[in-house]
Amino acid sequence: MSARPEQREDRRKDPVDAIVDQWAAVRPDLDTRAMEVFGRIFRLSRSMGDRMEKAYAPFGISRGEFDVLATLRRSGEPYTLSPRQLSATLMLTTGGMTGRLDKLERAGLLRRSPDPHDRRGLQVTLTEKGLDLIDRAVGAGLAVQSAGLSALDDEQVGRLADLLRELLAGTPGADH
Repeated sequence: MSARPEQREDRRKDPVDAIVDQWAAVRPDLDTRAMEVFGRIFRLSRSMGDRMEKAYAPFGISRGEFDVLATLRRSGEPYTLSPRQLSATLMLTTGGMTGRLDKLERAGLLRRSPDPHDRRGLQVTLTEKGLDLIDRAVGAGLAVQSAGLSALDDEQVGRLADLLRELLAGTPGADH
C-alpha cells in the first residue's frame, strides 16, 4: 500500500499537506493518512472553538458556560438537572462544575435549590434570564457553525456528518 495516494492537481494544499509532505520526504515508509484526517480535525476544532468563544462573548459567557446552559435548555421543561447529571453530560469534575455554576448563578442565569427527592442533593434550574440568553446564544453559535460549513454543499455536509458519526462510534472512549 502506498504511504500516500497522489493528490489530484485541482485540490488545494493546506498546512496539513505540507506536514505530510515533510514526513514523506524523511520517512517515506510511513502511512500518514490518519495524520491527514486527524490533523485537519484538530485544526478545525481549534479554529471553530475560537470562533465559538467569540460568538458567545457578547452574551457574557464562555463555551464552557454555554455548555451548562445548553444542557439545561435541552433537558426540556422545567430545565432542571442535578449537578451530578450536568457533570456526567459535560464530562467535568464536580469541582469544575461548581465554578461554572457559581458564575452562572451570580449572573442570574440559573439557580440552585434543594432537591425535594434527596435531602442531600441539589437541583440546578435555568432562570427566565438564562432561558432567554441561551436561546439567543445557540442561534449565534449555529450561525458561526453554519458559516464554517459554507465550503460544502448539503450532500457533502450530510456525508461528512455520517462519516464522523461512524468514526466516533468506532473510536473507543470517544462516544460520550
